[in-house]
Amino acid sequence: MSIENIAQAKAEIAQTSAYKILEAFFEDGQFTEIAPLAKSEDTYAEVVAGFGLLNECTEVYAFAQNADLCGGAMSKAQAAKIKKVYDLALKTGMPVVGFYNSKGGRLNEENALLAGYGDVLNSASKLSGVVPQVSVVLGDCIGTGALNAVSADFVIATKDSRLSLDTTGDNSNIEYNAENGIVNVVAEDEKEAIEKAREIFMYLPENNRAYPYAIEWAEPGESDALIKRIVDEGSVYKLSMEYGDNARTVFACLDGTSVGVVNTLGGKLSADDANKIAKFVRFCDAFSIPVLTFVNTEGFEDIKSAVKVSSAYGEATTAMASVITGSAYGAAYIALAGTGANADFVYALPEAVISPVNPEAVVLINSPEELNVPVAEQAAVVDKYAKENLSAEKAAENGYVDDVLAEEELREALKSARNIWMSKRVETLPKKHSTI
Repeated sequence: MSIENIAQAKAEIAQTSAYKILEAFFEDGQFTEIAPLAKSEDTYAEVVAGFGLLNECTEVYAFAQNADLCGGAMSKAQAAKIKKVYDLALKTGMPVVGFYNSKGGRLNEENALLAGYGDVLNSASKLSGVVPQVSVVLGDCIGTGALNAVSADFVIATKDSRLSLDTTGDNSNIEYNAENGIVNVVAEDEKEAIEKAREIFMYLPENNRAYPYAIEWAEPGESDALIKRIVDEGSVYKLSMEYGDNARTVFACLDGTSVGVVNTLGGKLSADDANKIAKFVRFCDAFSIPVLTFVNTEGFEDIKSAVKVSSAYGEATTAMASVITGSAYGAAYIALAGTGANADFVYALPEAVISPVNPEAVVLINSPEELNVPVAEQAAVVDKYAKENLSAEKAAENGYVDDVLAEEELREALKSARNIWMSKRVETLPKKHSTI
């Protein structure tokens, strides 16, 4: 092929939808293409890949399945090209973003196609915990290809795309995937999905040996939400909002430093809440992102959920602080704020209630005579007992919280804690991984 023909082939690829997606993703639309001339049977490989700058400071690898070529079907050539992206990311410590839009695979390649899928999935698995991985589903991602997309740390999808292993079932819609914690961010359209992919890297380091870049945000503004009064204004990046009713996980910034925030919203934590919290804490720990946990929960709906959350916090060596904003009973206190949570600092608001079980049970066990009042008056008796015996002040006196602070004092206290977090170093016992 002459140099003129090569230039013409590259120009044709540059007009495809996948190429345009990477232009929209990278800084100023500039990126260096990887293996642009790789062929798949009688056409070019059904994926565009490259690397470039993002948010003025982060180098990122990205690939986009090219729906303009054979519907973006997976092939030996496409698998080899994606695998090369993962191999380079492993060598250089740079994050990976995959944009998915494929009608399936080239079935005429038979077992070679399966081997290609396996190579890609194996490469992504080896990279997990080494560099952040993000998947963006912009169309169909059905069948074996969905395995790779969902293996990423975070999945962003447009609301009208499809994601499922089952090519015939009705569980491929994004609403179903969001409600089950598979999709973390639902975007209205392709443009918003690409922007959400760009935005999430403002909070993430390039790899597990780096720290997130400092971000300049404004001071927090007025808000009804406690968290928004503590973190930098406009810095909240919401995750998995449709999954788990009593827990929220978000990225945010505290005085320019990226933090992961877990917020429990009262009531008991379900299995979905526990899975959401544990996965988020493990990700933050893998990349040394500090974790702030706001505790207001009566406990867990089942013991398995409690163990999952407790294990995630107990194994974490990243910097952590907990703030008890309301109820912290029994296993919830232990897993999220107590010694089991492994927190470096534990603060509480003055109105917090810290108890081994719910206050009604404590009164019944310790002072049953106080409940010898009309039923309508028992709630007041329990409330009075809790304020006198299960208060944040009592917990501080006994060393179970480090300090009791007013809401307006929390931001400065957490900023001060953050200043020593960056030097935190914890050695762990040698093992391959936890079995919990």
